Amino acid sequence: MCHCNECSKKEKYFITTAIAYSSRKPHFGNTYEIIMSDAMARFQRQMGKDVFFLTGTDEHGQKIENLAKEAGISPQEYVDGVSGEIKRIWDLMGASYDKFIRTTDDYHVKSVQHIFRKLYEQGDIYKGSYEGWYCTPCESFFTDIQAEGGVCPDCGRPLERTQEEAYFFAMSKYASRLIAYIEEHPEFIEPESRKKEMINNFLKAGLQDLCVSRSSFKWGVPVTFDDRHVIYVWIDALSNYITALGFDPDLSEQPELYQKCWPADVHIIGKDILRFHTIYWPILLMALGQPLPKKVFGHPWFNSGIDKMSKSRGNVIYADDMAEYFGVDGVRYYALSEMPYNADGSITYENVINRYNTDLANNLGNLVSRTHAMTVKYFGGVIPAPTEEEALDGEIKEAFAKAVALSRQNMESFHVADALSAIFEMLRRANKYIDETTPWLLAKDEGKKARLGTVLYHLLECIRGAAVLLTPFIPQTAEKIFTLLATDKTAYETVGAFGALESGKVLGQSVVLFARIDEAKFFEALKAKEEAASAATQEEPAIEHEAEIKIDSFAAVELRTAQILACEKIPKAKKLLKLQVNLGYEQRQIVSGIAKFYEPEDLIGKKVVIVANLAPATLCGIESNGMLLASGEDNVRVVFLDPETPNGERVH
Repeated sequence: MCHCNECSKKEKYFITTAIAYSSRKPHFGNTYEIIMSDAMARFQRQMGKDVFFLTGTDEHGQKIENLAKEAGISPQEYVDGVSGEIKRIWDLMGASYDKFIRTTDDYHVKSVQHIFRKLYEQGDIYKGSYEGWYCTPCESFFTDIQAEGGVCPDCGRPLERTQEEAYFFAMSKYASRLIAYIEEHPEFIEPESRKKEMINNFLKAGLQDLCVSRSSFKWGVPVTFDDRHVIYVWIDALSNYITALGFDPDLSEQPELYQKCWPADVHIIGKDILRFHTIYWPILLMALGQPLPKKVFGHPWFNSGIDKMSKSRGNVIYADDMAEYFGVDGVRYYALSEMPYNADGSITYENVINRYNTDLANNLGNLVSRTHAMTVKYFGGVIPAPTEEEALDGEIKEAFAKAVALSRQNMESFHVADALSAIFEMLRRANKYIDETTPWLLAKDEGKKARLGTVLYHLLECIRGAAVLLTPFIPQTAEKIFTLLATDKTAYETVGAFGALESGKVLGQSVVLFARIDEAKFFEALKAKEEAASAATQEEPAIEHEAEIKIDSFAAVELRTAQILACEKIPKAKKLLKLQVNLGYEQRQIVSGIAKFYEPEDLIGKKVVIVANLAPATLCGIESNGMLLASGEDNVRVVFLDPETPNGERVH
């Protein structure tokens, strides 16, 4: 979003994705949402709107705390890695977001704490206790009726019975107001079937108060007035849509960006979290006295074949892996063309190859290649003027106008696959036009040179128009086409009428947009890659163990807790760091070979375990009195303790 005078006059458009959960690398189904949202953001920019596109990562919760513990690192270190991977994939896919928010960002944490306190002080949040079923992967609570068979109704995994003190949000007091709002704003929830599901299954069935804090784990935003609790995901994560704009209930006046952008024009989310975005989120906003988003669009899922894609099923396909074979625009095109408006899409490599070859290589790529080659061959690469038109030309112009109208109409109603279909229907008509006009035969008759030029102009203009319309979907390819056509007529306004391409210009160099993929060779290469990965895993060396020792031998090793007070690099010793540590009863110096893995400033203040009775040793002329406890050889990790651990405690 721009803040110049010109853009300030434009209509704003605030679009968001759900923030991705930072537990694992996102698979292709997860990545669909950022691709679709990016296409919508780019389309709205074409429409002349001042777009603000928000995405990011959800980084708190029990699941992440558990995964970090398994990995032997802190939750912050864990989410730093996963969030970085998510952002890398979003960037690879060409996501043109304006802001990437993380729920561990300090400004977000502060605002969420203020939101929670405000709701508590005004009586919307109260303290109680919870007993029931909980799904850690989904981070959701379920009643006995919902938890039939002890499994999660959303993901099918086993539920655990839990009981803990918690704060609750009094949802029920806002239910009738929300029902009225939904009925008065039919565009609020799309598709229509999802709206009926929310009203009938949740709102009219009776809305239960919502658990909004947890006290059984620590990785979350702390409740400022009760530090035994952390704020639960549905206040923490959902609030990102307004905290990213600078909203804070403690401010006397909200910042300019919030005033300009809010309410959101659309939240694009997966159908599985529609309840949280169309019931919990609107009620939270009502309680804060803020406007509701204009629309929540719940898109379907991508299944692997006919099954839901999941790591546990072993059927996961990743977008970055696909991009190695099909290119970024190949991945984007499949995602956007294969997902219906209101039904799940399907992905298999066979389907991707078929769609890629049929639509991108044959229809679009072949049309561009043939037209460019004929213009070079018959006119020296100079774009000819359309001087001798016939009835068939009217049909190609009609196909052009129809593609413009239908693609826009479908994008405005979120029928993204139908928008692409309309554009590729024009391309199919253009390919048919080649067969009908037979330029290679016209070229044999000098008297038909003008007609030949007219035919080629119409083809080139169709290609230019297609590139303009395809810009939101496959932007890299659109840019290649504009370069090939040597045209600056790239704005959406230029497809308002047929004929914006300028005659007399010389075409750019030919490029292969999409090379046809041989299916048999593709699967041979894929199999070889999988076998190589499997072999690499199997070749991991067996773990070597030291000789057995008696308990007395172990007891003779004095392990104690200590805090690192100072740390510095040792000149001319690339592997060594010199540390000053406090054992509580004394301070001592230790030299440790961890310089490759840690910067000195990262270690100061950390609580560690040291071997306290190790005989002194001199390393690079510096005396060392002890040794840090660490794991690993190729990748060393120091064992860090809880910051509250007292110095000098014996470790047994």
